[in-house]
Amino acid sequence: MRRLKYILGIAVCLTLTQCKEDFLDAKSPSSVDDEFVTNTPAETFKILSWGYANYRQNSIMGTYRWNDPIGSDAETYPEDNSSNNLNAILKPELLTIDAVAGGFNGLYATIARAAKAASLIAEKPAYKEDVAAGRTSDWTQLYGEAITMRSFCYYELVKHFGDVPYGYENTLIDEYSLTSRFVIYDNLIEDLKRVEPLMYKIGEGGITAERFSRTFCNALIGQVALASGGYQTIRTDMPDLYGSVAFTKKGNEVNKSVYARRTDYITYYQTAKTYLQKAIDNKGTSGLITADTRTVANNPFQRHFQYAHDLQVSPESVFEIGNYQVGQTLTNGEYPYAFGRPSDGGSANAAPTKVFGALRIVPTVYYGDYSNDDKRRDVSVAVTGSKGDGNEMMLSFVPGNKNTGGIATNKWDDNRMNPPFVTSQRNSGLNWPILRMADVILLLAEVKAELGESDAVDLVNQIRQRAYGNSTNNLTALSGQPLKDAILQERKLELLGEGTRRWDLIRSGTFAERAIAAQQELTTMINNLRNQGYHRFANGNEIPAYIWTKMVNLPNPLTFDPNPSNPALFPGWRGQYDYTKIPAVASKVVGTNHNLAIQGLFKYIAPGSAEAIALQAQGYVRTNWGIDIVTYESVYKRNLLSGITSAGDPPRYYWPIPSETIRQSKGKVTNGYGLPQP
Repeated sequence: MRRLKYILGIAVCLTLTQCKEDFLDAKSPSSVDDEFVTNTPAETFKILSWGYANYRQNSIMGTYRWNDPIGSDAETYPEDNSSNNLNAILKPELLTIDAVAGGFNGLYATIARAAKAASLIAEKPAYKEDVAAGRTSDWTQLYGEAITMRSFCYYELVKHFGDVPYGYENTLIDEYSLTSRFVIYDNLIEDLKRVEPLMYKIGEGGITAERFSRTFCNALIGQVALASGGYQTIRTDMPDLYGSVAFTKKGNEVNKSVYARRTDYITYYQTAKTYLQKAIDNKGTSGLITADTRTVANNPFQRHFQYAHDLQVSPESVFEIGNYQVGQTLTNGEYPYAFGRPSDGGSANAAPTKVFGALRIVPTVYYGDYSNDDKRRDVSVAVTGSKGDGNEMMLSFVPGNKNTGGIATNKWDDNRMNPPFVTSQRNSGLNWPILRMADVILLLAEVKAELGESDAVDLVNQIRQRAYGNSTNNLTALSGQPLKDAILQERKLELLGEGTRRWDLIRSGTFAERAIAAQQELTTMINNLRNQGYHRFANGNEIPAYIWTKMVNLPNPLTFDPNPSNPALFPGWRGQYDYTKIPAVASKVVGTNHNLAIQGLFKYIAPGSAEAIALQAQGYVRTNWGIDIVTYESVYKRNLLSGITSAGDPPRYYWPIPSETIRQSKGKVTNGYGLPQP
C-alpha cells in the first residue's frame, strides 16, 4: 500500500507505552521504556512512528491548523461571527485560554518522545561507530530524524505561542518558566547543524518526503534562522526575558507587546542562506517540477497537486504528513475537507462528500494580483464547487461554508482523486503538505534580497518561468525594496492557501501596512460594485455584481487546462468527476448536464444590455456574484484582519498558553499580548 510505512508501528507503540495528557505532568512524564529500542533500526523507528502519528492526530490541527492559512491579506475564513477565526483576524484577546490546549500538549508529547528516542539511539554502539567514522547509516538517520522532530515541534510552538517552556522533557521537575524564543531558536539551529551531515537526503536509505530527511533538516535550519532574524511581535511585560538581545522596534506598543526585529538579524540571514542553499544542493530525488508529461494537461504547477490526489508523494515535496484513507489506524484526510474546493455533499456516500472549505481567497487577489496568463491562478482559486450529486455549482459570496462563503482554494479537490473517495468526509487519505521545493527556492531568494545579492532575481525567475511557461514574464534587474516586494508578491501567488502568507508578512515587518492596504482595496472594490456594478483592477480584470451561468454537458466533465473560447472550460481545473463510474454513489448523480458554463466572470455585462439579453436567450441565468459582497460588506470587513486598525499596530497572532501549564508554573509562566489568563 502507498505511503506511510511508519504507521505500521503505531498500534504496537500505543499498547506498550503511556503518553502523558498534559504538558509537564510531574506524576507521569512522557516515557519510552528502553526495551522499545532493539538491535534493529526498524524496531527503533516505531518510537518515531508514534511521534509522526501524534503530530498528525493531536498537534497539527488545532483550530483549522492554527489559522495559518486563513490569517493574511490574501486568505480569510468564510463564516459570519464565528469564533473559529479569532486568531486569524488578529483578535486573540477574545479567545478562550484553552482554545488549542490539545495542540499545545500534543506538541510537547511529540517532543518528549523524540527526545527520548534520540537519547536511547545515542547510546547504541553501532550509532557511535558510525558517527566516529563520519558514516551515514540507518542509525545516524534515525538520530537526526529524532532531533529534527523535536526541533520542528519546538519551532511550531514558538511560532504559535511565542516564548514557551523549553528543555524540560522526560524529567521530573518542581517548577519551570518561560525561555526566550531567541535562546530556543539558537539551540535548535545548533542541534540541527550537528545532525544534518549524517542524515539521508530524500531518496536515500528508503527516505521519502513523508519522513524527516537531510533535505528537510537543511531547510528547517533556514526557516528557524529566518524566524529568529525576521520581524515578530515580542513581549514588553518581562524586561529580562530576552537577555542581551537588542531590537529595532516598529509602530506602537499594544497590550505590552511590540513589533520588532533583533539588531543582529543579518547573522541569522547568513545562516538561512547557507542552509536553504544546502537544502537545494542536498535535494536528493526531490526538486522543482518543471515539466508535465500528462496527456490531459500542460501545467507543471498543477502537476504537483495532482500527485497528492493520486495518493502519491510529489517529487516537489520536501515534507508531507502521511495519511491513509478511512479504516486505517489513527489517520484521516482532514486537509482537503478543511481547505479544499467546497462541496455540499453529505457526510457519507455522496458525489463527492462534504467539504467545509474553511479557507477562502480575498477576491481582490484573484482578480487583481494574478496575470491572466499565469498558470497558477486556476489551480489556486476555485470559483465553483460541487453539489454532492455529481454536479458543479457556482460558489456564492453569501457568508457561510461549503458552497457559500466566497471563492476558495482549488489546490485540493476530492474530484481530482483517482478515483474520488466517497465513503465518508474527512477521510480522503490525502497527505498534509508542509514544505515543497518552490517554497525553499523563494525563501532563499528572500534571504539573498535582504543581503543585497542580485542573483535573488534568478531564483524568482525559476518559479515564474514555470508559472507562465516561458521567460517572457521574467523579472529584470531589481534590487533593494522593489526586489523584496517582488519576492513577497511571488510567494503570495505561488503559495496561496498553503499557510505561508501570514508568516511572510510578519517576518517582512510589513504586516500592519499590508493589512490596512488590503482593507482599503476591499472597501474601494465594494463601493464600485455598489455604485457602478463592477470594479476594474489595474490588470484590466473586472469583478461584476452579476454573472451569467448555465449547466452544460461535456464529454470529459473533469476539466484541466483553460480554454477561453469555451465558457465551460474557463476558468480551468474545475468541473466534476464522472461519479456514474463509482457504483456506491452512481444512483446519487442527478441529470446529464454536470458542468457549469460561466459568462462575464472577468468582464462586466450590464443587466438588460443586448449582450445580457442574448445570453438569456441561450439559456444563461443571471447569477449573483459581487453583489453579495456588497450586501454582506460588514462580514467581509470583519474577516479581513479586522484586529489591525492602523499601520502602527503590532500583529498579535499568538494562541494562549493553556491554563494548566500556567497554573503549575507557580507564577513563572503567563500569557502576554493581551491573551487571557487563568
